[in-house]
Amino acid sequence: MMFCDAHNHLAAPALAPHIPAIFPALSAAGITHVVVNGTEEADWPTVAALAARVPAERPALHITPSYGLHPWDTGNRSPTWLETLGQYLAADPSAAVGEIGLDRWMLDRARADDPRLAGLRRAPLDEQRDIFQTQLALAVALDRPATIHCIDAFGLLLETLQAGPLPPRGFLLHAYSGSVELVAPFAALGAYFSFNGAYLAPRHVRLRALYQTIPLERLLVETDAPAMQAPPRHAPHAFAAAPELNHPANLADTYTALATLRELSLSTLTTLVAANYRRLFLRA
Repeated sequence: MMFCDAHNHLAAPALAPHIPAIFPALSAAGITHVVVNGTEEADWPTVAALAARVPAERPALHITPSYGLHPWDTGNRSPTWLETLGQYLAADPSAAVGEIGLDRWMLDRARADDPRLAGLRRAPLDEQRDIFQTQLALAVALDRPATIHCIDAFGLLLETLQAGPLPPRGFLLHAYSGSVELVAPFAALGAYFSFNGAYLAPRHVRLRALYQTIPLERLLVETDAPAMQAPPRHAPHAFAAAPELNHPANLADTYTALATLRELSLSTLTTLVAANYRRLFLRA
């Protein structure tokens, strides 16, 4: 089976000590394709290095590098961020744009002392939107897929996307958590939606119901590793020295749980998702 991780952060500093063990674990779990996202200028070189390194070490594992400025990092961008981003994308025609997007949560609901936002200037929504549109335009100009983060701003996101232009290849709404009602208008614009294993936690009843409605031709699966840990019974892989981190090899168990949720055989689900993944991320 071809398990595809549509969204992760293998370039995250927290995973650096574990990289030598991660790739064999991915292969052993049957994971063949992964999209590795950069979120800030500082991690783009690591994404590029992983994409260059893996083909020689793990020829059965295909990495799609993705470069973008995450809304959390928008406020700390350098004056040359756009030029640098363009250079990374130009250097690899297979690279995607992402992770980009909009985030109202960090402005309205995040704690002032949230450690995940430490040291970051929280860019206001109009600034986030400007940077998001700039990166989306780059994806359009280069004909690249885009990966979009959105929390608490789905109405504004839809409005922004409807204003166009949009990447011809389409775009991924990673770990989509918006309403059922917005699925159809987003899909009409070219959206794919990736299910995350964290949504298997008992409290996420609404999100599991939501993913029962996603059109199968628009469904993808992700880990967001090292973030968004799945419940323990769906996360057999762990880092002994860092159990708080989500291991990307847990993707296979997420596929199994999603197949049950969608009342499909695992083989059928993997075939469908692989076709969607190819269409969005691998089309020449």
